Amino acid sequence: MAKIFLQISMTVLLFLHNPVQAQDFYGQAIYETKRQVGDYKFTRKDISEEMKLQIQERLRKASEKTFVLNFNKFESVYFQEEKLEAPAPGSGTAFKRRNGADGKQYKNVKEKLFISEEDFFGKEFLIQDSLPEWDWKLENETKKIGNYTCYKATIVIPVSEEKRQEFEEEKKLQANSKTAFITVEKPKEKLITAWYTPEIPISQGPDGYWGLPGLILEVNDGKQMALCSKIVLNPKEKIEIKRPKKGKKLNQKEFDEMSIKHLESMKDANGKIHINASGR
Repeated sequence: MAKIFLQISMTVLLFLHNPVQAQDFYGQAIYETKRQVGDYKFTRKDISEEMKLQIQERLRKASEKTFVLNFNKFESVYFQEEKLEAPAPGSGTAFKRRNGADGKQYKNVKEKLFISEEDFFGKEFLIQDSLPEWDWKLENETKKIGNYTCYKATIVIPVSEEKRQEFEEEKKLQANSKTAFITVEKPKEKLITAWYTPEIPISQGPDGYWGLPGLILEVNDGKQMALCSKIVLNPKEKIEIKRPKKGKKLNQKEFDEMSIKHLESMKDANGKIHINASGR
């Protein structure tokens, strides 16, 4: 453990020794995400093995996305990469879309500020709150990710009382449903493993992860994984970090309460949510 701290300290000191470089430091990291889907349990006995495999494959492909993290010394913006889709039949043109992804996530580690753009049933919201605190445990283990030496860090997230209550409610609803495909899983404590490199001494990472003495290049919570596939440091065209400003301002608690209240209002007597696709 002492060796890890010594190596990290030397890297940070070398970085800070050049004040111009530290002040102008910026870059971009590309992350590929995927989700483990093989452990889903299906409730309906009339689903064939072939259908189960098809559902799992669709879920797996839906989780495979590319995200971009633009960063400087204290700030970052994380968003899904826009992709050029194939032309629609008969249109002769291609178009860009984000495949239903949420909007940008902004982190400022100096101000301990987190801002997220969210689209909820066609309405735009701007969630502004404090950065989540991560009580990382630095492990005595290293590995290479690309050309960077990375160090392991872990954290265990216990199951909250809110998650337990949600599970019990979902279990009751599913017991009364004849159309449910997948069994609701009992919540378990979550082990999050991150790999960070002090060679890029910024306290940033994908999604809401941060708080380590180096850029997080890989993070895995047991089901969802994000892995950095490319890093560009100080490109010729400077990357500007802009705070999201679009949408109605709420903090995370207010947004969660509003979301739950809205979804509850859409349930019928059997607890099923009905969405009017006609827009009327």
